[in-house]
Amino acid sequence: MSLFKKISLKLAEKNKNRSTWKRKLHEIIYEADTKAGKLFDVVLLIAILASVLLVMLESIKSFDYKYRAFLNICEWIITILFTIEYILRVITIKKPSNYIFSFYGVIDFLSTIPKYLSLILIDSHYLVTFRALRLLRVFRILKLTRYISASQNLKTAIQASKTKITVFIFFIVIICIILGTLLYLIEGAENGFTSIPTSVYWAIVTLTTVGFGDITPQTPLGQLLASAIMILGYGIIAIPTGIISAEMSKTNVAVNTQTCPNCAAERHPDNAKHCYKCGNPLNEK
Repeated sequence: MSLFKKISLKLAEKNKNRSTWKRKLHEIIYEADTKAGKLFDVVLLIAILASVLLVMLESIKSFDYKYRAFLNICEWIITILFTIEYILRVITIKKPSNYIFSFYGVIDFLSTIPKYLSLILIDSHYLVTFRALRLLRVFRILKLTRYISASQNLKTAIQASKTKITVFIFFIVIICIILGTLLYLIEGAENGFTSIPTSVYWAIVTLTTVGFGDITPQTPLGQLLASAIMILGYGIIAIPTGIISAEMSKTNVAVNTQTCPNCAAERHPDNAKHCYKCGNPLNEK
């Protein structure tokens, strides 16, 4: 066997082994159908919740003053864990940019980088306002939605019903303008309704049943109209819920946790063999 052929065989075997461990790592990190994948998700969920808890505790000045060193060590440990997770997610995808620039990829990055930025910005008098960047760590809680399958159904339902909801909101805006104008004519400036925009603001607050109470109708006719708006508000609030619920009932398609190793697309139908987005095989041998 020639030297060239031996080198080619060794390179091919090396590439095969590399592809094998990447595929196994991909299954653990991106999917939850295996024991290892479920364990990874559980550990990651605990780390996310712990990180969010640390952010909350740091906001309590007395607690932060007493346990600052402990909180800092814990935060560094969690940040390193999230950094490792981020790197592994990038290297196990054939097209890393698909993950890096995805919603969750951006969230993962934003929730990890502030701790490293604190090394540069610490004790800087003129850049003290940039310490607010550390609050970006709270974005880690958004990563929790990736493990709640119902959130994907809700997202799909909202996207499917966005046209109906847009029309509904436009209709509400028109109603508020009409009602605000009527109250402006009925009550007048002497009762706090100094302009139509102010009256429209009152109509929105009343229709949504918030009721700040900063402006209130004083005349019997104005109070009667306000009562009608309050009752109308209860019915209007339920309409978007009904629209989204109707769409959710249409989106109950059986899906699994398989994630495409090529483009990182999620939520594939059961028994799917290829990615619905890029066509790449889901179970590569």
